[in-house]
Amino acid sequence: MKIKITQVRSIIGTLKSHKATIKALGLGHPNNTVIKTKNPQILGMVNAVRHLVTVEEIAD
Repeated sequence: MKIKITQVRSIIGTLKSHKATIKALGLGHPNNTVIKTKNPQILGMVNAVRHLVTVEEIAD
């Protein structure tokens, strides 16, 4: 199963850890989108920055 992660808010003014998480996900600017495999590590990262991103499941 894969998930599509889209950054919807800017990281300006957020915590350093949130900025690092967004960068680790491969995002960085609003409206950027990445597709990642759904696993506990990615879901934990998404959960940490859930106020900055939207997530959609993609069927394989």
